[in-house]
Amino acid sequence: MPSTSTRRAGAAAIRHRPRRPLGRGFVVPPPAPVRPLEAPFAALFGGLVALEDGYLGWLLWDADRSWSWYLLVPLLLGAGALLGAVLVLRGRGLGPVSGSAVLAWSSVLPLLGLLALAMFLAALGDGEAAWLALLLLIGPIGGLVLARRRPVREWTRRGRARADRGPRQLASGRAQRR
Repeated sequence: MPSTSTRRAGAAAIRHRPRRPLGRGFVVPPPAPVRPLEAPFAALFGGLVALEDGYLGWLLWDADRSWSWYLLVPLLLGAGALLGAVLVLRGRGLGPVSGSAVLAWSSVLPLLGLLALAMFLAALGDGEAAWLALLLLIGPIGGLVLARRRPVREWTRRGRARADRGPRQLASGRAQRR
């Protein structure tokens, strides 16, 4: 008696089906870039640097209670620190400059200024104020160290979005621009 099972016939039909490699004809999107763990902390220290710059600007303003040109220095440094913090957090750059470079430069200048202030206060003999100036170095040092870490630099480098795309997407992007 002939077999009524269709199992054998189905297996034979599948065996003769032409095989095609997986992935051919499909564009696999590249994995989304993952923000490094150091980036939010670098942004936090950038915000701390901006607060410290604002505090030093307030101290300068409070001594005179009038607007003078020297108040622009802490204002610009604080704005640069905030801008660097936002750029690092978002993983962007500012034109040809990466966000980590903006944050690093806006941390270096307050660092040097606070070191000079601590040395000046120590030379005057005011040890307590010198120690407080050294305590304020936490923000710029943390911002500088974290902004210069390799994961943060790569997260904010210029052209990261183009490098993260696959070769097929780059080729289709070139074809669309022509």
